[in-house]
Amino acid sequence: MDVLMVEQPLLSTLNQLLSAPDEMEKQLNAPAHSYVRDNRAMASTPADVKEYTSSYVFVLDMPGLKSGEINVQIEEGNILSISGERKREEQQQQHKEKEAEVKYLRMERRVGKFMRTFSLPKNANADAISAEYRDGVLTVTVQKLPPPEPKKPKIIEVKVA
Repeated sequence: MDVLMVEQPLLSTLNQLLSAPDEMEKQLNAPAHSYVRDNRAMASTPADVKEYTSSYVFVLDMPGLKSGEINVQIEEGNILSISGERKREEQQQQHKEKEAEVKYLRMERRVGKFMRTFSLPKNANADAISAEYRDGVLTVTVQKLPPPEPKKPKIIEVKVA
């Protein structure tokens, strides 16, 4: 009996020591805070993507922003990136008016950074993109490249020997 009581703490200590590398690996390989924040920003920005005969159209709801607070850009040749940041109203007004602190009773509207990225198809013309922001809705239009002309068969003359 005495042997079992001595072994129990020893076994639990050994078990903790052996599981320590697993815990350290979890901590070291945890996703970065910015990665988690970017994923949340991407998930909370809904978008509709439409395909027309001559273009692709991306429609995103972005109420309460000014057009200067939205960034639309092409990265790596075929990645459409739409990003920006929505700030609380009092953050903007406090700088102007120097009023007392605001106390929120309920805070439901989303604020903070937002971002969406889309891989453009091969037939998208990255040089022909337009963006329009109206009534809280951003519409980005990407024109399609014209379809390649079919190759004509090459006629080879047959010589008589």
